[in-house]
Amino acid sequence: MAADVGLVERAGRWLDRVPLPLLAVVAAWMAVAPLVPEPHLWEKLKMLAAGTLVRPIDIFDLFFHATPPALLAWRLLRRARQRR
Repeated sequence: MAADVGLVERAGRWLDRVPLPLLAVVAAWMAVAPLVPEPHLWEKLKMLAAGTLVRPIDIFDLFFHATPPALLAWRLLRRARQRR
């Protein structure tokens, strides 16, 4: 690996090695878990919009549930750019 390759590019290359179906399943699961009473990701996004996302556990929960969908989006964007 070249020394001039940045951290973001190296992380993107690592992400490209993760099987897309696996990443999609994990992202979907984390986006909707738990189903009852409502998904945590949706609950935390509503709290963020309302300005009530202040407790550290809630902030952690938002990042925990949002990271897999964000990684999936990043992976899909990289894939689309590579195809052009």
